Amino acid sequence: MYDFTFTITYEPGADEYVDLFIDRESLQSEATYSCLDPTELWKLESVTGEAADLDAVDELLLDESVDRESISARECRSNRATSLLTREQRRRVTYTYVSDVDYCESVPLIAAKYVDGGVLFEQTRSGDTVRWRVLVQDDSKIGLLYDTLSAKLGDGLSFSFEHLTEVDHWESELLSRPDVPAKQRETLLLAVERGYFETPRAVTLDELATELEEPRSTVSYRLRRATAELAKRFADQRT
Repeated sequence: MYDFTFTITYEPGADEYVDLFIDRESLQSEATYSCLDPTELWKLESVTGEAADLDAVDELLLDESVDRESISARECRSNRATSLLTREQRRRVTYTYVSDVDYCESVPLIAAKYVDGGVLFEQTRSGDTVRWRVLVQDDSKIGLLYDTLSAKLGDGLSFSFEHLTEVDHWESELLSRPDVPAKQRETLLLAVERGYFETPRAVTLDELATELEEPRSTVSYRLRRATAELAKRFADQRT
């Protein structure tokens, strides 16, 4: 099996759904797709974040007229049905079925044209970045898929290849990663690496802010939010 991983970065205004994630730092989306042929696909998507931010995303999340699949300037011509499976204070889970596809330049549907056999897609959204992991049996058509995806991108979108790796197992971040937004996670990891949580501290908040090129108040906020989220998850697991 092969793990093909890449990211698509969106400029503000390029996609109304991604704009919500750019504007609201707490929002994070994780989705699994299945696509057996170029005419249909289904998706399970989990969106987490602060309650007020989730309220803001609800309308677009459940609006079946909003095209959240296409990566080009052309909207998908298809039928779309979305159902809300879970509604919690800090989490939404939806199921979307896209059928009768006449035209749609989405990552799973494009891949279905080039890659034979089973394909599994994992997608994560945070800020302006959408990261894709594609698990395929055969890597012989990955070059064509790479070229096609790069060529189909609409204005304001950019493609960045991460890796193509042969694997014998596939650990899904959907199942194992805490719901900590990417920038909070980056700040927390750097703080741990630099010894911020040691006694005595090996680095100050001002030094972390300088290294991250962020205001001190922003770094402090992200550390508080990240540690609070991890503490809540630990408490939930103990009850």
